[in-house]
Amino acid sequence: MNLLKRLVVEEEGQGLVEYTLIVLLVALVFWVGIKNTNVGSQLGNSWNEVKNCLAAPQTACGSGS
Repeated sequence: MNLLKRLVVEEEGQGLVEYTLIVLLVALVFWVGIKNTNVGSQLGNSWNEVKNCLAAPQTACGSGS
């Protein structure tokens, strides 16, 4: 019975739970905001351009200026 009372009264893990819920809420709002956009494919294309430029700077990066 004392264990049950102590579990109800103690608040040590409360802060961690609250921060976790806030992070989940922010992630959910972000996901809902961008789920129907083509941000992912645009980021992928940009990343490929960067990789190509690093692999062959004279040919893939344009004029080099």
